[in-house]
Amino acid sequence: MSGGGTGGHIFPALSIANEVQHRHPEARILFVGAEGRMEMEKVPAAGYNIIGLPVSGFDRKHLLRNFKVLSRLFKSMGLAKKILVDFKPDIAIGVGGYASGPMLKAAQKQGIPTLLQEQNSYAGVTNKLLAAKADCICVAYEGMERFFPQEKIVLTGNPVRRNLLECGASPEQARQAMGVDPNKKTILIIGGSLGARTINNAIIDGLSKIGEAYNVQVIWQTGKIYDQQCREALDASGVKNVTQMPFISNMDMAYRAADLVVSRAGASSISELQLLGKPAILVPSPNVAEDHQTKNALALANRDAAIMVRDADAASQLVETMLKTVEDDAKIVALGDNVSKMALRNAAERIVDEVDKIIASKD
Repeated sequence: MSGGGTGGHIFPALSIANEVQHRHPEARILFVGAEGRMEMEKVPAAGYNIIGLPVSGFDRKHLLRNFKVLSRLFKSMGLAKKILVDFKPDIAIGVGGYASGPMLKAAQKQGIPTLLQEQNSYAGVTNKLLAAKADCICVAYEGMERFFPQEKIVLTGNPVRRNLLECGASPEQARQAMGVDPNKKTILIIGGSLGARTINNAIIDGLSKIGEAYNVQVIWQTGKIYDQQCREALDASGVKNVTQMPFISNMDMAYRAADLVVSRAGASSISELQLLGKPAILVPSPNVAEDHQTKNALALANRDAAIMVRDADAASQLVETMLKTVEDDAKIVALGDNVSKMALRNAAERIVDEVDKIIASKD
């Protein structure tokens, strides 16, 4: 299994690995990630071995810095070959992100079958480069033949963390578990695993307005790097209906507690919202390849399955939009119903079905 960089790549990879392990307890699974990235911490915590490659992304703004990037890429290609010789995999699965490029390319050169998992509605560069020689490409959106050979595409959806789908708590119980009022309308704000500066700044600027909404409360996950700034702003405001934290470990409870979610528009987050039927306001990050988060968000907004607030408009529109929406019961029901209809269920199982088929065909 190779890829990572953000939770959006790591959590689907772990879901696929868990399904392989569930179906084939004797299977040996090795992850390959990028040194210094989030997967080097999250994957061992989930019980799997991981090897890090010194690979990094291209710097599109400062082209001269890419000499170092290229040297790391060549070094990673050599290490990838050695990993394959030592581990002897039956298949290599790439979920996107820096490390999957050299790892999957090396596997293809050695004649090892490869499966790609593309989470977004706009395909990533790494997967586009690997597609021609891949055995199968599992996608979460229709229309992906724009990027990949049509005969290799299988529509599976994105795998999500199983515990999110198995939460049996009522919204009131979940709110108590999150340490908030069990009876108030609840907005959950999540900026992705690393936090989101624009969303956080919009909330800081709107704290007094939120404080005046007595029937509403906010659970605000800021990300670790923005923790101190946001905590100090909240303390200074004196607002009591906002609970701030750098990271939420029990996301199953957080989602269950929420009447409305404010989120970036990463593919994993959208898949979670769809499978849980959660009404959402999406603020796409502009700092991603090919502006793919805007395309992800529009896929929902165009079906009245979410509300989209552009990053540039968040400062002026986000707080007002979320407070107005959470009080509009009919809108909340419509958004929840429409987003639920877009869900593709059992994605990890469908992907591992394809893994089994590929391995069986090579025996």
